[in-house]
Amino acid sequence: MTGTPNPGVLADHQIKAMLANGQITAKEPVIEGQIQPASLDLRLGTVAYRVRASFLAGRKRTVADRLSQFQMHEIDLTGGAVLEKGCVYVVPLIESLSLPPGMTGAASAKSSIGRLDLLTRVITDHGHEFDRVPEGYSGPLYVEICPRSFSVVAQTGQMLNQIIFRNGRTLMSDAELQTLHNQTPIVSGEAVISEGLGFSVDLKPEGSDLVGYRAKPHTGVIDLGKLAHYDPAEYWEEVRTDQGWIILDPGAFYILVSREAIAIPPMAAAEMAPYIAMVGEFRVHYAGFFDPGFGYAEAGGTGSRGVLEVRCHEAPFVLEHGQIVGRLVYEHMAAMPDALYGREIKSNYQGQGLKLSKHFAAT
Repeated sequence: MTGTPNPGVLADHQIKAMLANGQITAKEPVIEGQIQPASLDLRLGTVAYRVRASFLAGRKRTVADRLSQFQMHEIDLTGGAVLEKGCVYVVPLIESLSLPPGMTGAASAKSSIGRLDLLTRVITDHGHEFDRVPEGYSGPLYVEICPRSFSVVAQTGQMLNQIIFRNGRTLMSDAELQTLHNQTPIVSGEAVISEGLGFSVDLKPEGSDLVGYRAKPHTGVIDLGKLAHYDPAEYWEEVRTDQGWIILDPGAFYILVSREAIAIPPMAAAEMAPYIAMVGEFRVHYAGFFDPGFGYAEAGGTGSRGVLEVRCHEAPFVLEHGQIVGRLVYEHMAAMPDALYGREIKSNYQGQGLKLSKHFAAT
């Protein structure tokens, strides 16, 4: 990359520059559509290692060191293979990194993967956090995969995770976020701004009593390569209410939707913040990234809701309409992206409401 980028999340053309100068390397050429406005999709390698337990490498070890301790057997992914519900796998990724000083990475499951309750977390050599690549990291990337609700068929080259690159300070302060909202509204209705943008759950949808979906406990396998293929009724129970509240069952996985429509302007990116225990006995299950242009009117996204992947913990919990369930942390972009989500970049979820992953046929 020529020169040092401005502080912020790197844009698509800056990610391309990282590929050109060897800060991102790949065993196979990067394919069309792999680079998003502010993120890079990561591809599965050729083998999955079934392991006894989830792990982090730790500061003094590599992932290969830990695999030698916990590996049970190898699975060839080149022709597709079943990853079974409740098991833990580690897959080397096709991409590797050599980050310059001052630059870090942060990974997340892609939207469709989170909506399948497929726990996928990137790990690194000498790492002590999931989904975080430390400043100046040089080495391979791996993904831990743990199917929670459905067994899946995965194959080499599929993209389950995405990564963003941060240079220096990226987070917007509450004052900056309020200024942004005043200039270009980032949420419908009143903006609840406190360490990010708060969002709530919609349990009183207009003209319907369908508020969400709950994963069925005993289902068939889902092939991650098959889109608009599966009958939702075989995998999901509809959640309906006309009372404005539902009871979450312990251990169950739900797809719900935010009450607010959210917008990410072109010079911003956002990440769903981790669950905060004080909210209640549940969590919004997966942190996720929102690229520049999501929900943005000029990119065709007016009215885009945030889909919520919710899992209840130890005790049944009453979730009520309008209850705050999470927050979006907004970040500055280092540069204007060449393409915006939903405009130049094809999107399955621009303008979305309550919606299952793209693997299911429309209802």
